[in-house]
Amino acid sequence: MSHADQHDTAPRDVLHRMSDDVATKTMSTSAPPNKHTTTPRAVLDGAHAADDSTFAPAMRLLPEPSRVDVRTLYGVLRTIDDLVDDDDPRAPERVDALERWTRGGVPDSPEAHALSQLAERHPLPREQLLEFCRGMRHDIARATIADDADFNRYCQQAGGSVGIVLAVLLSAAGPDEERAKRGMAALGRAMQVTNILRDIDDDLATQRVYISKAAIDRFGFPAPGAREALLRDHIARADALYEEGLPAIGLLARGQAAMALSAALYREILRQIERERFGRKPGRVVVPLERRQLLANRNQADRNQLHKA
Repeated sequence: MSHADQHDTAPRDVLHRMSDDVATKTMSTSAPPNKHTTTPRAVLDGAHAADDSTFAPAMRLLPEPSRVDVRTLYGVLRTIDDLVDDDDPRAPERVDALERWTRGGVPDSPEAHALSQLAERHPLPREQLLEFCRGMRHDIARATIADDADFNRYCQQAGGSVGIVLAVLLSAAGPDEERAKRGMAALGRAMQVTNILRDIDDDLATQRVYISKAAIDRFGFPAPGAREALLRDHIARADALYEEGLPAIGLLARGQAAMALSAALYREILRQIERERFGRKPGRVVVPLERRQLLANRNQADRNQLHKA
């Protein structure tokens, strides 16, 4: 599905653009313009790919070197996801290469090389990266999601797995490590449900359906103007996952402000779906720029208050 947010850019006064050498440090390669015969932009420039996403303002709040590490991870996952979403003929082989690396193989793709370098600095949970690859294989196959259990499994593969990797990058360790990982997995699943609801029409246009067959049987097909009950149900699920996951942010050693803002920006997509009357009109849901700026400013004010205390 469409996880990337390249058309949902953040305000310029919030968005801080990293210099080009950051991307060179994260992934080193070059490519001419044709995206179907070359390495995608996210591999070429993981930093700028992150700058084009919903996460851009939050990325700025990450301390170094965590910022570079998280952008590297984002660049890898965004690349694989873009290849899959675009039905790029290289997608299966790149997923294969990443899977081989997670099982202990030699890195033999740009993504595997980038993660291999990242693994020199962090004990990356390879099983979770393998889970992410399973989610990508689901997307390649356009597999059917049968019921709630299938839906939850897919959201864990595509989103929850990433939350656990982020917990490692942001040093969730000690007695609260497992609790932090469980909470970050819940946040990842919440964001994945949000992605699915935001992108229903874009995904349908490419013959991908991420709503379970059981939910469609219960609420009807999610066509514009006929999906309010389904969206209400799934928004409630996502909100419950956000509530489950948010306490984990306080257990991270680094990046608490960044993760709090990420969650707020993503959760606001659910509120925008509600404001737009639950998909009465077709199209991808985009939170207005001024609303995202407000959330970023509120996050800054909360942090300032914390420092004063």
